[in-house]
Amino acid sequence: MTTAHDRLRFELAVHRRAGLRRLMPRTSPAPAVAPVAAVAAAPAAGARPLFAPAPATAATAQERQAELDRVALEVASCTACKLCERRNRAVPGEGALDPPILFIGEGPGADEDASGRPFVGRAGQLLDKMIAAIQLERRQVYIANIVKCRPPENRQPEPDEVRACAGYLERQIAALRPRLICTLGLPATRALLPDVRAISAVRGREFTYGGVPLVPTFHPAYLLRNPAAKPQAWEDLQLVARKLGIVLARRNPPPASN
Repeated sequence: MTTAHDRLRFELAVHRRAGLRRLMPRTSPAPAVAPVAAVAAAPAAGARPLFAPAPATAATAQERQAELDRVALEVASCTACKLCERRNRAVPGEGALDPPILFIGEGPGADEDASGRPFVGRAGQLLDKMIAAIQLERRQVYIANIVKCRPPENRQPEPDEVRACAGYLERQIAALRPRLICTLGLPATRALLPDVRAISAVRGREFTYGGVPLVPTFHPAYLLRNPAAKPQAWEDLQLVARKLGIVLARRNPPPASN
């Protein structure tokens, strides 16, 4: 007899296979990425973080994938907060198993809620261009959010919702061990660096989270509403590229276009 758990596993397997087909490269291999240099700055001590770094693990690719699959399966049936009541599909995240960058956003929007994939609407299209600006492809990075279900009307996640979802992102970070984390916008940044009061005060600076370098920048949705901030976002992306040892071919391109 088929159980709900079996159905969830089947849906996850189908979703992951479809996602891998969409993300298979048609271009040249990924550029070589050098190890991240030592981090010069650290977050200020103070408020208790909503997230606590999980211990690093030396896992194989198969073990990392198995843990990410477990997270996705649990997220699909999670009822830990009220966001589950109105979701169509949970959005655990997607990307490479050994990513140079883990991009962390705020939460799914309407397009993401419908598809089950992160950053696929207008903001996602801009994020793809931002990734391309530092000579990487979407398939080479990992993209997730601090909450895995869509907040109503795309409002900011509330603290209890972020806390309810915290364990999932902690486990994803521990499994992936990205070489750098890039937080997108204030809610995502504040979840990992709780003393932050304004994204403008910390964007373009280096911090650490669980021993991993962290660079905050603006959320792509903010850049769509405020194109004047794109030069600052490009500065942040240049810092990310330097930390990863990526030599950019273009000296002064815009951070991305609409």
